[in-house]
Amino acid sequence: MMWQDLVFLAGSVLSIVFLAPTVRDSAARIPLGSSVPSMTIGAVYSFTYATMGMTFSALGAAGVAIMWSLIVCYRAPCAGTGPTNIVRFLVESIGRGRQFVTGARGDEHVSSATEQVAD
Repeated sequence: MMWQDLVFLAGSVLSIVFLAPTVRDSAARIPLGSSVPSMTIGAVYSFTYATMGMTFSALGAAGVAIMWSLIVCYRAPCAGTGPTNIVRFLVESIGRGRQFVTGARGDEHVSSATEQVAD
C-alpha cells in the first residue's frame, strides 16, 4: 500500500463528513449545476484510483460520488426527486448549449424540455 492511498482516503472521508449535513437537511437545495459535475468527478476519480491499484482511494472517492448522487436526487431545487434530476440537468445543459451556439434566447425551449422530464 502506498502512503498516497491513505492521504486520498483521508481527503475523501473529510468530504463525506462535510457533505453529510447537506444530505440530512431536508431544506437544503443545491443546484444541479454544482452537484451533478461533482458526482461525476467523484465517480471518475473512483474508477481512476481503482485502475491504479489504489483500493482505499477508490472506495473513498466512490463514497464521495454516492454522497453527491444523494444530493442530486434529493436536494435539488426542482420539484422532482430521484435519478430524473440527472436527466433534467442534461436536458437543460443541452438547451443552454444550443442557446449559446445559436445566440437565441430560447428560455421557452429549456422550460418545456424540463417540464417534459418532470412528466
